[in-house]
Amino acid sequence: MSDDRRLDVLRAIVQDYVATREPVGSKILVERHSLGVSPATIRNDMAVLEENGLIAQPHTSAGRVPTDKGYRLFVDRIDSVKPLSAAERRAIQGLLDEAVDLDDVVERTVRLLAQLTHQVAVVQYPSLKRLSLRHLELVPLTPHRLLVVIITDTGRVEQRTVETAPDRELDDQVLAELRARLNVISAGRRPEVITPELDALPEQFAPEQRPLVEAVARQLQDTLRMDAEERIVMAGTANLARADVDFSRTITPVLEALEEQVVLLKLFSEMSQDALAVRIGSENEDEALSEASIVTSLYGGEDPSEGVGRLGVLGPTRMDYPGTMAAVRAVARYLSRILAG
Repeated sequence: MSDDRRLDVLRAIVQDYVATREPVGSKILVERHSLGVSPATIRNDMAVLEENGLIAQPHTSAGRVPTDKGYRLFVDRIDSVKPLSAAERRAIQGLLDEAVDLDDVVERTVRLLAQLTHQVAVVQYPSLKRLSLRHLELVPLTPHRLLVVIITDTGRVEQRTVETAPDRELDDQVLAELRARLNVISAGRRPEVITPELDALPEQFAPEQRPLVEAVARQLQDTLRMDAEERIVMAGTANLARADVDFSRTITPVLEALEEQVVLLKLFSEMSQDALAVRIGSENEDEALSEASIVTSLYGGEDPSEGVGRLGVLGPTRMDYPGTMAAVRAVARYLSRILAG
């Protein structure tokens, strides 16, 4: 029995089950696919696939459905991810090119990804720990309150406030000097590189100026620290609700997991070594996602294996993997291009 033919049978079962939601039988496979063998041979192949845990029979006298292991083999053996149509590519480029700032880019990206895949879309903001800093600005708000503005090379902006002692008002000349030194330290550099220089910065100022400098440096370090909380945005939750029939139990645990951003951020961090990554069903450590699949891609890096953030989609294991992978990869590439300026 040919391994290649068994793979063809598995591929046909996955494709038909994804398209119809109905268990697939040998007769249907012969009618719909040019497999070049008899129904009896197909049944033998299906028996071997079932024995190997790649397909399962949901109930007696039914056809077969893919298992998580079967989906995994199907995904791993995809020869090529089908390209998006010209109309889809134009839609991506047109929508993202109209964005006015980073927040707008992220919001447009997540909506677009949900529309293209009909799944829940998730986009992680560019991670501060992977970015270089472009500019730091200090803006006096009141005589005793200072706004610290951090601008990264991707356009991400973070704002934090620093309070000074009640008996000491902000001095414009000190702020100008501090602003200049901070930008010399940080411009074009990664957060982990500038931390030692921020530690040493207060010693470059007069003793009476050091409390302010220490407060600003501490606020910057807290914002840029390696374990700083990341931000994500989602769209398309209604798509998951429409896929309720694909879950053997209620989708409530999945929805609750989506609300917990820490769950998604943990997933993203676990998948961060692969440019395009797929987690299927039981491969997810979180029990709530044991019947869901996640397709993600890095974005923002010059090399596909590096990036400043990750985007992806989440849906039932009965998913159009080639189409979803193509959409995720294409959107990630367009987003990378926009962030590169």
